[in-house]
Parts: sequence; structure tokens; C-alpha cells
Amino acid sequence: MRWIVTAAASVAMMAGAAWAEERPRSILVLDGSGSMWGQIDGTAKITIAQDVVGQLLGTLPDAQELGLTVYGHRRKGDCTDIETLVAPGPGTRAAIADAVNAVTPRGKTPLSDAVIAAAEALKYTEEAATVILVSDGRETCEADPCAVGRALEEAGVDFTAHVVGFDVSGDEAARAELQCLADETGGQFLLASNAAELGAALAEVADEPVPVQVTFRAIAGDGPEITDALMWDVSGGDGPIVEFERGARITLDLVPGDYTAAVLRPADEATTDATFTVGNAAMTVTLVLPAPLPEATLDAADSAPLGSTVAVTWDGPDGKNDYVAVADPNRKGRYINYAYTRNGNPAEVMMPATTGTFELRYFRGDNTLLATRPIEVTPVTVSIDAPDSAPQGANVPIAWEGPGYKNDYIAVAPKEGGPRYINYRYTRDGSPADLAMPPLPGDYVVQYVLAQGSTVLTSVPITVTPVEVTLDAPASVLAGSAVPVTWTGPDYRNDYIAISKIDGPRYETYTYTREGGSLTVKAPLDAGEYELRYIMAQDNTVLAAQPLTVTNIGATLTAASTLPAGAKLLVEWEGPGYKGDYISIAVPDTPDNKYLGYTYTREGSPLTVRMPPRPGTYELRYLVTGSGAQVLARQTITLTPPEATITAAATAPVRGQLAVDWTGPDYRGDVLRLVREGETRAYVTINTAEDAPVVIDTPEGPGAYELQYVIDGKTVIATAPVTLTLE
Repeated sequence: MRWIVTAAASVAMMAGAAWAEERPRSILVLDGSGSMWGQIDGTAKITIAQDVVGQLLGTLPDAQELGLTVYGHRRKGDCTDIETLVAPGPGTRAAIADAVNAVTPRGKTPLSDAVIAAAEALKYTEEAATVILVSDGRETCEADPCAVGRALEEAGVDFTAHVVGFDVSGDEAARAELQCLADETGGQFLLASNAAELGAALAEVADEPVPVQVTFRAIAGDGPEITDALMWDVSGGDGPIVEFERGARITLDLVPGDYTAAVLRPADEATTDATFTVGNAAMTVTLVLPAPLPEATLDAADSAPLGSTVAVTWDGPDGKNDYVAVADPNRKGRYINYAYTRNGNPAEVMMPATTGTFELRYFRGDNTLLATRPIEVTPVTVSIDAPDSAPQGANVPIAWEGPGYKNDYIAVAPKEGGPRYINYRYTRDGSPADLAMPPLPGDYVVQYVLAQGSTVLTSVPITVTPVEVTLDAPASVLAGSAVPVTWTGPDYRNDYIAISKIDGPRYETYTYTREGGSLTVKAPLDAGEYELRYIMAQDNTVLAAQPLTVTNIGATLTAASTLPAGAKLLVEWEGPGYKGDYISIAVPDTPDNKYLGYTYTREGSPLTVRMPPRPGTYELRYLVTGSGAQVLARQTITLTPPEATITAAATAPVRGQLAVDWTGPDYRGDVLRLVREGETRAYVTINTAEDAPVVIDTPEGPGAYELQYVIDGKTVIATAPVTLTLE
């Protein structure tokens, strides 16, 4: 909070002496009773008091009006032995010092009457007066210090008695009497057990602060002083000084110290506060309230159904990010729903999801409230018509009535706790809503849910019952085989029959129930113990299961172990021959499903597999397919380099013909080609030995060429040089 403090120039220039004159007149009341002969650390208490008072007097200004009253210093056993030795006035320090040094303790302790005598000498009923009492014991003359203090406080203009209990720590009764006298007059009660503590206590009570004038004013922002009535609170270390003081500005007399001031502007309830320190000069404290808020108004229907959108006409500053909101006036929070004013006038504000009295509010962009008006949020008619029970997972038509706001929905949810919903349908899809029941039997509720805050407007109970499901299949099957299954069940969309590991993933293989009441599911390739399951698609819920044993299958391969690269290999095989099984040629140590060529087993036995064109060691494999591919049999195959020869004339004319004789593997697609500098210029495809010799049309361009025998489109297995000439 901003606040400003200024000292009045006239007061700041006042002299120290004039300041001292404003202090209340004071009298020091000194105990001269016989108990003051008691010793502390070997020194009489009267001697300690005389020394301490002498030192104190040397620190006080000459202008301070101070007097001296002593009791019990002249006669033994006399409760009237009270004498004001020095009348209060300026310049009395020396006289008081002489009088104190001449005191010889003798008598009793009439401390109450001594305080009364000092108060009367100070004319306490006419002007401010302060008595400083130094005593080492309790009242011994049948007076009540508490009652005396109370009477002096009530009769005095501004009477205060400060009390210093000297060496009374061990006397609880004396201590209580002395403290009561101080408390009744608003004075201080201090304890002193030696010279140093006595000096400190006397210095503290003798240096009584003098009030100074403090003026309080307020401004609005950077504007002029506020002249309308304000409400002020000022407090200090001892608590409130003024509360709810009314006025544009107020003035208080405050003693030096730390304070807090707060101001309230009733017109808009704006407040601010500040801490400040009062010194020895008059000062002005200026508190800065925020600039007055701009005006705003709101107009809308007096009531609206819960969750509905209300048109709110507004008038206001329409600043950046200003908004119109609806809020609960009885709860914390600026808004429940809101709409920015920049989106138009009227603002479209959604009402809360509960009934009751709410408040429309206009907020400035900095969240400052400018205007409010009440609005009553009323109930809406909502109902649900659902059967008492339904099978698990079934789609059930639910008739409903309700507001049908955007994204409202009909849901089925657990009856007691759990998720907000299990299944739902938006009300925008119409009534009845085709709602899927939960996948597990049990007690549930069907609800109409308002999208705002997922608020349930109404609900009805529904019991979800089990469905009957049966499975009929062999107890043991071969790995990879097609398992025949006959089933009965709900056949919901995307339900499926699966073979699953007992403690493994949802399925290894599956077939949708839409394939019919009798269907097949492919067995896994790995032998072991499994489960055949009917699984409802919703949450993959298992409705029925039975054990299934999958046994191993085998296969054999019979083929030549050595043959030329690129040749066709005749393979005899035995194995399951499942749909999709195949025999492949592959590089050893590569993944089972990697191959260079293959033939499906559906081609029968024997069958042929084309070998790769490059010589080397390969692997013949029988693969059964299913969930992945698995090799049932392997055989190593060695491919030797294929042989070929080319015979042709050493020269031939350009744009002529060249006859070529050849021998070779005669694989399908083999080629004879004429190549120059890595570029094929002419070629002919050869198929059988009957094609020899073949004729190649020579290209343009004389020079050195090479005849090549090529298999698989890229592998050269024989060459011969040819030179083309111009004749």
C-alpha cells in the first residue's frame, strides 16, 4: 500500500526546551522508611537510591518540572510522616539532589497517602500529573494501594503513577500491592534488585514520552485529497486507539512509536492501510486509496433453469478481458461460469448446475468487481425410463426427458462408487438412447448427466444379469491347425473366439463370432497348454473358457544337396500342409521368415523352388504360418557356379548381324548381350538349346565389344570379345 508521511514545519522547528514544557508535571515519591537501611551487596538501599537519583537528575533537562515527596524519614511509627520537600517546577534538579542526600530512614511505609499527597501537590484534578514511586516494601499504614490508585485515576484529569519496586522480588504481597497501584492508573510497574536495575527503571519511567499531533488524510490514486467522509482505524502496540472514526481526515495526539492506520471508503468499500512511526514532531499520514471504479450495470431475467444459457445485457467500460459471470454469493470464488464482454452484448452466461440464489457479476479485466445483481436458478424436469434388469453387455433403449443441453449424456455407472460412468450416449442422439450395459453383472444406475460439472440430475437402478455362453471344441489339437469351434452366446459386435495363453496376453489367435455359430480358430504354433475363450469385445471380457492342449507337429524335406546356382530344385516334403505353409530358400542364420525365394506347399509334393543365382551355402526350410512363422524342417543346400560357353566370330560389321553359338544352364530369362564400356548395346533372350546359334543385330559404332551370357538379369557367367568394324 502507498502512504505518505510529512512533518509540520512549525513543529519541526520547536526548541528542545519548549518540547520539555509540554511534559506533564511530575513528583518523585521516595521511600524513607526504616527498611531502606537493608543492604544489597553490602550497601544500604537508601545509599543506592541516593546515588541513582543523583545520576538520573543529571540527565533531565532544566525545564522539566519535577518535585520530591518523601515518607517515613522523620519519625518512627508515624503514618503521617509524609513531606513534599521540593515543589514541582523547572530548575529543581539541585534542590532535589540535596534533599534526597539528606534523607535518613526512620519510620513506617505510608506509600498510599504519600502518592495522594504528591497527586494533590500536582493539582492532579486540574491538569496532567505523573507520580514516580520508589518503594522497597508493602503498605504498613492500613491503606489500600489498589483503591487509592483507582480513586486517583477516576478523579484526575490525566493521572499516572509509575512504580519501581526496589528489592521486592521475594515479597509477593508487596509486589502485588505495588503493581496494582501502577495498573489502576495506567502506569508502569518495574522491578529493580540492584543499583544498575534501579537506575534503568527510573530512567525509563522518568523519560515519559510527550504526545504529538498526527493528521490522517487520504487521496485517490494520484488525485487530490478525498473530501468525502471516510472510516478510519488507528492502532498501536497496545491495541486499537480509534475504530470506525468517521471523517475526511482525522487528527490524533500520539506518543512517539510505531502505529498502523487503515481507511475505508464506504462508497465502494475500497480499503488500504499503512504502518508509520511517530517521532517528536507533528506529522501528516497520507493513505492512498485506489482510484474510484467506473460504473457498470447488469440486466437479465430474474430466474432461469439450471444449466441454461442466459442473455445478460450489460453496461460498463468493456475493457480488455472484462467479463460477466455468475457466482455463488455464499462461497468463495469470483465465478462459476463467465463470458467476455468482447463477445458481444448481451453476454451469454451459462447458469450453474444447481438450484438456488446466485449472483450475476460484472468484472473488470483485473478481476475488480463493478456491478452485481441476483438471479434465481430453478430446477429442470428430468426423468429416465429403463428396465429393471438387462443382460451384461447388451444394448438397451433408455427413454429420457431433460434439457438436452450440449454434451449432456445418458450413462450407466456403478451403484456404489467407482468411475463416473462405464458407458454413455449423448442426449443429442435422441430418445431413446441405445445404451450398452456394463460387461460385468451387478447393481448399477442409469443416469441423466448434465455436461456442466458432470452433474447427475436423476438416476434409476438397473440390475445387469449374466449371459449364457457355451463352447464346444476338441480338447487337444495340432500346432497351427484349424480348430473347429461350436459356440452359443450374445454375439455382440466384435465379440470373438480366441485361443490364449492361460496367464498370457488377451489372445494368440482369434476369429470373430460374426463368422457363425460354427467356425475355426487357428491353433498357435507353439505346443503347450492354452484356453479357448469366448471374449466380449467390451473391455475384452471373458464370458466363457475351457482348456485346450496344443501338440507339436513335424515336417521332412528331401532334395538334392548340391546343384548349380539359379537352377530349380525339386523338393519332396511331408508336413501339415496348412493353408499358407511354404518351402523357402534362405541364407543361413537369418530370421525364419526371411527368404530369397519360396513355393507354397499347396503346389503339392514334389514341388520346385528356384535357387538364388549366386553360388554358396543356403538353407531349405519348411515354414508353417499362423501367429508368425515357424520352421518345421531345414536342409543345407550348396549352390555351385553355373557353366556356360560363347562361340562367335572375332569381328563383325556395324549395323550387321553376329551369329553366336552357346552352351549354358538355359534358365528362364537367360540373355546373350553385346556390351561396350558397361553399356548394353544389343541383346537376345535365349530359352532352350534349340536357339543355338542365335543372331544378334550389331549396333552402330565400331570398336571393342564383349559378348556376355547373363542369368537372373545381372549375373554374367561367360564372355567373349568381339570387334565391330565399318567393313
